[in-house]
Amino acid sequence: MEIPLQAQVECADGVCGRSVYLLINPVSEQVTHLVVQETSSPYREIIVPLDLVSATIAGTIQLRCSKAELEKMAPFVQTEFVKEVVPDQYAWYGAGYYGMGAYYYWPYVSYEGTVQVPVEHLQIPPGELAVRRGTRVKATDGDVGRVDEFVVNPENGHITHLVMREGHLWGQKDVIIPVSAIDTTREDIVFLKLDKHQIESLPSFPLHRRWA
Repeated sequence: MEIPLQAQVECADGVCGRSVYLLINPVSEQVTHLVVQETSSPYREIIVPLDLVSATIAGTIQLRCSKAELEKMAPFVQTEFVKEVVPDQYAWYGAGYYGMGAYYYWPYVSYEGTVQVPVEHLQIPPGELAVRRGTRVKATDGDVGRVDEFVVNPENGHITHLVMREGHLWGQKDVIIPVSAIDTTREDIVFLKLDKHQIESLPSFPLHRRWA
């Protein structure tokens, strides 16, 4: 089963969002959750357990839950408001004129105030990573492309293949990389055990999906 990113997501009662992240356990090489961003305000990002994904058809992810049930699931982003001290107003003691258009200012006094600053935290389970479409893929001898999607065994959630997009706008193609070729994964980079020459020999296909 393919798990595309930036793809349309449908609940049992209609379109409910787009897929924006996959949460992955890098030790077990298992996808545990899908993050869905709502299509309407306030555009929340919601953590959806992988076992609620029933199928992916023509680039659309189908969930076995209703929109109302989706809204009750945990948010991916938690916002915390933190107090921050900022200058409130300034009192200049005085100013003078040097001549020839130049001014000088004496020291000033600032009165401090506080504001509430929003800080966002991603709710990623301990030991897991959030991978999004476009994450860099790096061979042993340099960058080779970007993450397009993952292929997952629907019975256990284990990743079987990484689908990597490579090439420029008019010559893009997807390369199918077996999970055994993945060395390590970080949130911003997927490292492969292969070099660029070995990747050239892997299966690929032209990119023409409607959601690409």
